[in-house]
Amino acid sequence: MKFLDQAKVYVRSGNGGSGCVSFRREAYVEYGGPDGGDGGKGGDVWIEAVEGLNTLIDFRYQQHFKAQSGTPGMGKNRTGAGGEDVTLEVPVGTQILDEDREELLADLTEIGQRVMLARGGDGGHGNARFKSSTNQAPRKSTPGWPYEERWVWLRLKLIADIGLVGLPNAGKSTFLSVTTRAHPKIAAYPFTTLHPNLGVVDLGPGARFVLADIPGLIEGAHEGAGIGDRFLGHIERCASLIHLIDGTQEDVVGAYETVRHELEAYGADLEGKDEIIALNKTDSMSDEDVAEKQAALEVATGKSVMTLSGVSGQGVKPLCARAWDLVVARRKAEAAAKADDSGWAPE
Repeated sequence: MKFLDQAKVYVRSGNGGSGCVSFRREAYVEYGGPDGGDGGKGGDVWIEAVEGLNTLIDFRYQQHFKAQSGTPGMGKNRTGAGGEDVTLEVPVGTQILDEDREELLADLTEIGQRVMLARGGDGGHGNARFKSSTNQAPRKSTPGWPYEERWVWLRLKLIADIGLVGLPNAGKSTFLSVTTRAHPKIAAYPFTTLHPNLGVVDLGPGARFVLADIPGLIEGAHEGAGIGDRFLGHIERCASLIHLIDGTQEDVVGAYETVRHELEAYGADLEGKDEIIALNKTDSMSDEDVAEKQAALEVATGKSVMTLSGVSGQGVKPLCARAWDLVVARRKAEAAAKADDSGWAPE
């Protein structure tokens, strides 16, 4: 399945059905009278976050969504049928923006969350509605209310427990492939990954987390260089980060600072996320070189630096275990926050 994280769609609700002008013509009913029914309500257009989707690719092949109009009212006080609703199913993490992409209309961050994009028109009134003591035979009805229409942008920001960041060719796709069942494209040249990839790391019963491989960043990415800042938005949804650094390059400190600068320049508090720093590709380095570059990174960052090789698997399990500790801490904090909001906590 191809990845698509932006789409523009047109939505239109249904018209309300017109009211009916009708009079009773029945035997044994003295004088008869008005019996025109109301029109049916037009269908609404909804958008809902569902499980099992991680791309907006469906909206590449269909961009127009129109709900059904209500049917007109009929005699014998029969109300017209309402129009059927239309529901757009999108992945969790989808944002809805207006046509000029300046106003955020909704942010769907939970499964089952739904928002109405266009409300169907109400049905018109039949002439039975206008009967009164002074007007016992009204010949008046009203048309249904018209539809609503709009263009909206859908923008997906993947939700993951851990995000992989780093310069192009840092070994992120390889790490994703050896820790999950994902099969990203892997090659010995930069910008192999052109869209984010997701995988589930399974460390045992009850120890699973979602890992996202974010395409490589380069200097000036927040201003559009390389692939640009389009995929920086996906990092907003990642609770914590693993920063992979290619240990075979000369300036590992400069590589780290380049990515950190892009995160800070983008904003959205990306630089404030918990981060694990890991020196990758140690299988192609001598022990002295590994120790020297690891020490240089620790001095520059003030944090402990892990070492690993995605190809040989050395150091991969300890890194995943440390990532799982961050996931557990994050989930406990979120559970405690929800308990405080509800005023209830398990004993």
